[in-house]
Amino acid sequence: MVGDGAGLCRHSLIVGAIVAVVVAVGAPMRATYGARTTADEPHYLLTAISLWEDQDLDVRDERGEGRYLDFHEVMLPLQAEVQDSGRQVAPHDPLLPAVLAPAAGLGGWLGAKLFLAGLAGGLAALTTVVAIRRFGVGGRLAATVAVVAGVSPPLAIYGTQVYPELPAALLALAGFWWVTSPPSIGDQGLRTRNAVAVVATVVALPWLSVKYAPVAAVLAVGLLWRLGAAGRRRRLAWAGAGLLAAGAMFLLLHRWWYGGWTAYASGSHFKDGEFTVVGDPNYAGRTRRLVGLLVDRHFGLAVWQPAALTIVPALAALLRRRPPGTVLLAAMIVAGWLNATFVALTMHGWWWPGRQVVVVLPLAVVAIAWWVQRLSAPGRVIVGVIAGFGVLAYGLLLAGVLGGRHTLIVDFSRTVDPFVRLVRPVLPDGTAPLAGSNAWWTAAWIVVMVGAAVVVSWRATSGHERRRRQARSGGLRSDDPVQVGVQREAENIAAPSGVGKRLIGLASRPSGDDQPGVPESGPHGSHQLTERS
Repeated sequence: MVGDGAGLCRHSLIVGAIVAVVVAVGAPMRATYGARTTADEPHYLLTAISLWEDQDLDVRDERGEGRYLDFHEVMLPLQAEVQDSGRQVAPHDPLLPAVLAPAAGLGGWLGAKLFLAGLAGGLAALTTVVAIRRFGVGGRLAATVAVVAGVSPPLAIYGTQVYPELPAALLALAGFWWVTSPPSIGDQGLRTRNAVAVVATVVALPWLSVKYAPVAAVLAVGLLWRLGAAGRRRRLAWAGAGLLAAGAMFLLLHRWWYGGWTAYASGSHFKDGEFTVVGDPNYAGRTRRLVGLLVDRHFGLAVWQPAALTIVPALAALLRRRPPGTVLLAAMIVAGWLNATFVALTMHGWWWPGRQVVVVLPLAVVAIAWWVQRLSAPGRVIVGVIAGFGVLAYGLLLAGVLGGRHTLIVDFSRTVDPFVRLVRPVLPDGTAPLAGSNAWWTAAWIVVMVGAAVVVSWRATSGHERRRRQARSGGLRSDDPVQVGVQREAENIAAPSGVGKRLIGLASRPSGDDQPGVPESGPHGSHQLTERS
């Protein structure tokens, strides 16, 4: 059975292996016609090589020797500001190069990309486990959703792109898993090892990139809230002190290594200061990204994986029903989405679409899996067919790039994917003025998404109440997992519980008693395209 420990382990390993192998096929894809990697990728790889060979961040000797020519055949633009000593430190946080150093040192650029493909498999495996253990999703459905998401853009693309996006997504999901872990027998607090793991995750995220600080902050609040709600004042104090010390160390080491509070301080293209990385923001204009991140005709999620449209109704239903762990999951997704909307320099850049929200996409995938389980059989089929277009998109991208028809970054819009070509005219264009038909399509999609959220939320409430009444009157079908889950949820709600259980998701039983299908716990590159926002 999938629910037992050994069965779940086998299940998740199979999921991870499938995704890792499929994603690894894309490792040789060329980013541009003149370079296999582009934008920030070669700089991450150069830093990884420097760490492996010289144990430092200075890449001047690697640049001087042309070490980048294996993966960037043309002259590599200079990103690092040359210091008086001649030292050159790329303006990127060091954790990704440190993680990739052995793979890049031993296997070159291909070894680094294959290592990332392995992480993509690990992410899919963990997505499966979180969906099953934390939200009671059936094993087959959880595995199917995780595989489809893992072999669809953007997760499949960033599975071999040398960026911190996918490792950050893995850390964010792991942090959620640990925060929502069940207590030990006789202890309603978070186990010490899990609390330590969450602290390590929160600390690691900004070291991958400071742009992940908002998601890390939400995760930290979740940890502190749970410890406080359980009355674990000593653990709360230690966790708070550890996080403060780690924050101070982050700032001090960045001042030492990069000459500023962030890695951007060492960048040659931030002459007016490191914080110009966010540009000269027009926040009113950037509100277009709230919708554009999902439905932009070029850089939105849905044009490449239309099942991404289910993020909105899935979150609406989840928030309405609010099983344990919902608030933390939703808060992390919202933090990542708002950061991509208002803080990121652009959503249209010299990279693959969806980059700015990859960090929270697996959490959204978990929410989708939970929602799909509650759909009727025809509803699941419809979602499955829609999701199939995303898998097709990746397959056709692979064929197009590996076949030499187009590249992965410069002209991916030349894909032969018929679905992408069909739907683009009805999607808004974030690079064009918000006027005429573009304004109408933007408004239409806002109406569609708001309407879907309202309808799904209402149906989730009415259906939930109806099944609860059936459970009370003895009309519950024992073979219906949704109805059984509702009965258990009703029993948990009726039992005494603290506010911490509702917000963060404490377990309703010891971890040794977990059952199959039942949740354990309540649970920047130097190039940019033009964006008119």
